[in-house]
Amino acid sequence: MLTLFIQQKPIIICKEVNEILQQRIADEQLILLKDPGDQNTASLLETLKDDAVHGYVWQTGDPDALLQRLVKRYQHLQAAGGLITNAAGEILLMFRRGKWDLPKGKMEENETPEETALREITEETGLRNINIEKKLTETWHAYHQFGQDLLKQTHWFKIRFTGTELTVPQIEEDIMDIQWIRPENLSKYLPYAYPNLKAVFSTAGLRV
Repeated sequence: MLTLFIQQKPIIICKEVNEILQQRIADEQLILLKDPGDQNTASLLETLKDDAVHGYVWQTGDPDALLQRLVKRYQHLQAAGGLITNAAGEILLMFRRGKWDLPKGKMEENETPEETALREITEETGLRNINIEKKLTETWHAYHQFGQDLLKQTHWFKIRFTGTELTVPQIEEDIMDIQWIRPENLSKYLPYAYPNLKAVFSTAGLRV
């Protein structure tokens, strides 16, 4: 199962609809469709601009092929970032452009996702004593910028901070605040975070 966020609404691509997904369809008022095919995909994407449409579940025998058909409609970007925890078990969140977010950024040429994640975290937060524990998940979200339709694939890693340095927000990247929060307080921030981050927290075993 794969989830893309377009117009900040989910498109879930899956082979089978299990009980958990059925409950999500009901809870979030998602529309379940069989593989829409190329002809219908464009019109369905347009409907996501309608407030009455909350998202889709597209069931298909070949999720990878459907994903690739979607990717071809956008300029595909690769990025990487991290869910950072410290010795106290706290999680790092940063406030950027009106949303609580995790540090991430675009991959540079000849850079691996792991290298990107560590570089971006250092640039955006000032933290240097950081180590990758494991890969968590990937998220996909589409947006329009500078006259282009972009689809960003972000590789997420669980990162451990072992140092004592203070955080330094990268102001030139519009980062206005950085906070360490307790996991039990995460739900207070989620309404003001991007929806695709829920998958990152959930994969890390955090209650969202």
